[in-house]
Amino acid sequence: MMKRGIAIGLLTLISHCAFGQENWRDPAFIERAFINVALRNEYSAGEKPLSKWREPLRIYFDHQVPDKALHEQLARDHVQHLTQVTGHSIQVVTSRTEANVIWVFTQQSKWQQALEELAGKSATQTMHGAICQANYSTNSTSEIVAASVVIPVDQARDHGKLLACIVEEITQVMGLPNDSELAYPSIFNDKTPEDLLSPLDVILLKLLYEPELSSGMRQPQLQSLLKAKLKQYEQQGVLEKAVGVARSSPLYEWLR
Repeated sequence: MMKRGIAIGLLTLISHCAFGQENWRDPAFIERAFINVALRNEYSAGEKPLSKWREPLRIYFDHQVPDKALHEQLARDHVQHLTQVTGHSIQVVTSRTEANVIWVFTQQSKWQQALEELAGKSATQTMHGAICQANYSTNSTSEIVAASVVIPVDQARDHGKLLACIVEEITQVMGLPNDSELAYPSIFNDKTPEDLLSPLDVILLKLLYEPELSSGMRQPQLQSLLKAKLKQYEQQGVLEKAVGVARSSPLYEWLR
């Protein structure tokens, strides 16, 4: 049974600044970024419990506009990278009834209708100023059980944000719902100029899907776990390797 719906992943029209410092290598910086991206939501105040998937994601693509092959390949390439980073199973299914994630490529004129059908009328209240949107629902233990992604392709293309929408929306559906200026460089920070996962994003996703971190955990429970994991990451070279993992995305082939 679904407990609540969370509106997430509104890629907004905000100017970007230049790429900057490498604070993301600092464990304290990473911990703070994780808390603000995973346990906060920009559309409702206060701390939230940790949410993540236990079941595999089963994605169904609903193509309502041309260029189906292009859109789906971009999405599949990013999903492949997410699986590599998190170790969590993400599958593409051919039947809508099998899916727990519905991903719609549509046009701006049908965006509101698609959002309302998939996530309810309340999801349309956060459309203003957004380019694309994702939502997810959780059960009583804060486990994510269903999600939707809606990308109005014409609008995204007009703003040069089609790739950014594909990357950000499904990544936030993994359980990192908040945009925060405390995460940089990151797709969860609108001031970051790059559209693909940054090394910091790789670390945040990897942390989220560590088995020791469970859905429903609150900040006091998580902080000691995060400190221990990040110390381990330092010792094992995970932080140093994050640059290479970020750059291993198949989507970089599209940018050559």
